[in-house]
Amino acid sequence: MLTTRFTELVGCTIPIQQAPMGVLASPKLAAAIADAGGLGMVAANSMPADMVAGVFDDLGEHTPGVFGANFIRHFIDPARLHELVGIAAERSRVVDFFWSDPDPELIEIAHSRGALVSWQVGSREEALAAEAAGCDIIIAQGIGAGGHVLGQIGVLSLLDEVLNAVAIPVLAAGGIGSGRSLAAVLAAGADGARIGTRFIVAEEAAAHPTYVEALIGASGADTVYTEEFSGGWPDAPHRVLQSSLDAAHAFASTTVGENQNYYSDARSPVLRFDSTTAWAGTSGNVEAMSLWAGESVSTLTRVQPAGDILRELADEAERLLGRW
Repeated sequence: MLTTRFTELVGCTIPIQQAPMGVLASPKLAAAIADAGGLGMVAANSMPADMVAGVFDDLGEHTPGVFGANFIRHFIDPARLHELVGIAAERSRVVDFFWSDPDPELIEIAHSRGALVSWQVGSREEALAAEAAGCDIIIAQGIGAGGHVLGQIGVLSLLDEVLNAVAIPVLAAGGIGSGRSLAAVLAAGADGARIGTRFIVAEEAAAHPTYVEALIGASGADTVYTEEFSGGWPDAPHRVLQSSLDAAHAFASTTVGENQNYYSDARSPVLRFDSTTAWAGTSGNVEAMSLWAGESVSTLTRVQPAGDILRELADEAERLLGRW
């Protein structure tokens, strides 16, 4: 068993936190991850308060595993965020934050309602700030991550800096998609890993088939670190498939397609170079949308149930670490 401080603290059996990948981080995916022994995450950013309560109450009724809520503070009014964090914290084991400075007030709200707090960071200084603010878990995100990226160096180099600076559990993120890379970060001293790209091709993630097809067979060299898909999220570096950036440049129209809200029938246009996630409810020229992909994309070979992916990662890591 890959027992770490993270698994002992959170109560899961596999030291993997599923990354909150926007609309792909749905309750269905989180439940599948939790059922298999990992920490499943739901992206709760765009939900109204009553929906947050309903989604997490339902998760608690349908999985005996461990799950959490993710918030991107940058996009939520502070007064509303305090309410949402409190609701989620009462119903989930972990409340997770990204793309903002650690906030002791938010952390205290989550703690007072019984939840642990994790914060994703991209540097030693941010890790120290998260620990000082009262966080329980730090996610150290390297530059190889897909989607929006805080880290500016590789994950192993970042772990060297962060692990020497803080005492709380640290998860590695960015470029981890195989049992071999999971074993590498555990051997380096991480307490687990946050994994996103590998789970995009999980059956439960409901990524758009065109997106899945583009990911399968791609390599890390087929990704690019850029700021071009900045519509709706400016000044935020991210990693996507180079092919999607090329297709967006070649696309002649302003509107690339349309997105349906995961939790309702509401639809909205997808403009060229928008920051969006192509899922089953997306239509249009998906090839020219922001197809997030980390450097671990070469590990994606087929669509699988999320639980199978999780166990495959853990089993391979355990075999490799057992060789020592």
